[in-house]
Amino acid sequence: MITQTLAGFVATTPPETIPSATLHMLRLSFLDWMAVGTAGAQEPVAQITRGLALQEQGTPQSHVFGDNICVPARAAALVNGATSHALDYDDTHFAHIGHPSVAVISAALAMAERQSTSGCDLQVAALIGMETSIRIGMWLGRDHYQAGFHQTGTAGAFGAAAAAARILGFDTQHTAMALGLVATRASGLKSQFGTMGKPYNAGIAAANGVEAALLVQGGFQANALGLDTAQGFGDTHFGQADMSALDGLGADWLFDGISHKFHACCHGLHATLEALAKVPDMSPENIDSIVVQTHPRWMTVCNQQAPDTGLEAKFSYRMVVAMALMGHATAALDSYADALCRDPEIVALRDRVSVVTAPTLTEMQAQLEITLTNGTVHTVFHDLDAPMSQSARTVRVTQKSVGLISQSATDRNWALLTHDASASDLGAALNT
Repeated sequence: MITQTLAGFVATTPPETIPSATLHMLRLSFLDWMAVGTAGAQEPVAQITRGLALQEQGTPQSHVFGDNICVPARAAALVNGATSHALDYDDTHFAHIGHPSVAVISAALAMAERQSTSGCDLQVAALIGMETSIRIGMWLGRDHYQAGFHQTGTAGAFGAAAAAARILGFDTQHTAMALGLVATRASGLKSQFGTMGKPYNAGIAAANGVEAALLVQGGFQANALGLDTAQGFGDTHFGQADMSALDGLGADWLFDGISHKFHACCHGLHATLEALAKVPDMSPENIDSIVVQTHPRWMTVCNQQAPDTGLEAKFSYRMVVAMALMGHATAALDSYADALCRDPEIVALRDRVSVVTAPTLTEMQAQLEITLTNGTVHTVFHDLDAPMSQSARTVRVTQKSVGLISQSATDRNWALLTHDASASDLGAALNT
């Protein structure tokens, strides 16, 4: 059964067996998470969830983005999960089309601050939790996602519970209990895309994982097979029960395939934008039409035809293509403004963009055909799965962080991550 296998992986994986390259990738994602969370701290969903936590008060245990305050660990996980996903600028793993860091790191740091955990143990727990969420997302499969469930909220809740269980020092039996219990809490719908409900899905995943682990620590008894038993989570949520998701567990780290965002919009749009960057400079008025070819699954995720708000623009092929061609930086947060969605020139160019499915393309690929008014056709292609060296990725993630929160804050955060700073020191860094 998948629960017992994953519980054993969570509880017993020795830190010394984790490759250094995998730990480096984890630190890049942690750095990225701190940057996007800090930058998103004044977004409405961040302020609202933070306000809720402050109204409820409670034992100060863990820091939240945006204020120099501590709240209970479960509340911190909720706030930080929603805040770090507020800009939709965090990492993605395409094996299950989910955002691992926002759910799992939020839960891991909240629990680690509560437990006064070392930085090393925190990072290992976060990595193991994210690997667990990826594996469960693959086990659930594409049918789960296509049915309308948001893997960040669903698979992410299991990853959050795994990270919390690891920090609490659970054995295999108790870890399985936490995974089984969170199965009755895991939730998140794709129908919330383009609204504050999408980042909220990340927050509830983080909070659900913390809550389940704390309840099990207190002696709570549940069906430990709540994920994969009859009428369990997979059975009732269109899960495909793909046991190949466990292949290489403990030896091969699927987390190494994480994709970091370098455009401040849905990751489904990034292959298109990277392809567009390969097009020779041209005047928008000389463009007759643009055809975007993409994998069919993205049509229900990021193909809003005529967005009215900046948030909706982050889920629109037509809009981001028009923005990029008109010279608006798709990596800049302030490019996604409501007013831009009503700009006549942008709208006119947007309406010359069409999006079609190409089943031969993977979810990581896009191909564009740009036809000019003189009949010239430019065809460009990009594959997000193309190899990127560790050094090149480090440069791009670091540059992104600098652009969001400053050089000094980025340098400080990287030093904390690479010098085994305590969980409390990392938590305190969320406020500056």
